[in-house]
Amino acid sequence: MSITRTLLTAARSRGRRAAGRLVHRGWRWVQEVGAVSNQNPGPYRFGELGDGSKLAFPLGTVFNEQSISIGPFCIIGERVTISAGFLPGLDLGPEPIVRIGGGCVIGRGSHLVGHQSIVLGDNVWTGPGVYITDQAHEYRDTELPIGKQWPRNEPVEIGAGSWIGTGAVILPGARIGRNVVVAANAVVRGEIPDHSVVAGAPAKVVRSWTEDEGWQPPIRYDAPRPLPEGVTAEQLRALVGWDLHLPGEQ
Repeated sequence: MSITRTLLTAARSRGRRAAGRLVHRGWRWVQEVGAVSNQNPGPYRFGELGDGSKLAFPLGTVFNEQSISIGPFCIIGERVTISAGFLPGLDLGPEPIVRIGGGCVIGRGSHLVGHQSIVLGDNVWTGPGVYITDQAHEYRDTELPIGKQWPRNEPVEIGAGSWIGTGAVILPGARIGRNVVVAANAVVRGEIPDHSVVAGAPAKVVRSWTEDEGWQPPIRYDAPRPLPEGVTAEQLRALVGWDLHLPGEQ
């Protein structure tokens, strides 16, 4: 009996391993087929979806995508919500409500919720779970439930090259400059100058750069080692495994 049980246990274990491999292979196939690009748009008709851009599957909530513009070579992570307007099916006019520049990376589980104007410049990268919105709830009427009061909108702009850390919240009216670092879990409102680091809730500038003084306070750790001289773009692409060619190019 013990030999029989051992054989049955071994057979079940092999079966579970085989089933696990099949499940993961099947899920990878679903992710590949379900990813959205301009070559494979699925049910979505974005105002613009640039060459080389991809929205990973499964997507978050996406509606009124005709008012959403995504530039080339963007990576939109899994379960990212990108929405325009209050409800699906709205005609929001010819201009995009949410504009994402080229080369942007939006971390998984993030939310871009636009009603008037959200603009991300080129090469804006975010960590996971970032929330960006141009609309705030109104609460001044003390008799009416807050959720039923007409909200207020203020445009949001994030400058090219900026990095938005995990869990950050970008509030209506925020205007973030170029190459700004927003620390994890920061809550940002108002004007943020170029080349600065902000942290906290509400976020405050904790480090900034000027041509005359450099970084203040000074950065106290060594800079990353640069790439060796003579490294070609092709070698770099092979190293990191990215294919940055436009579809159809060799």
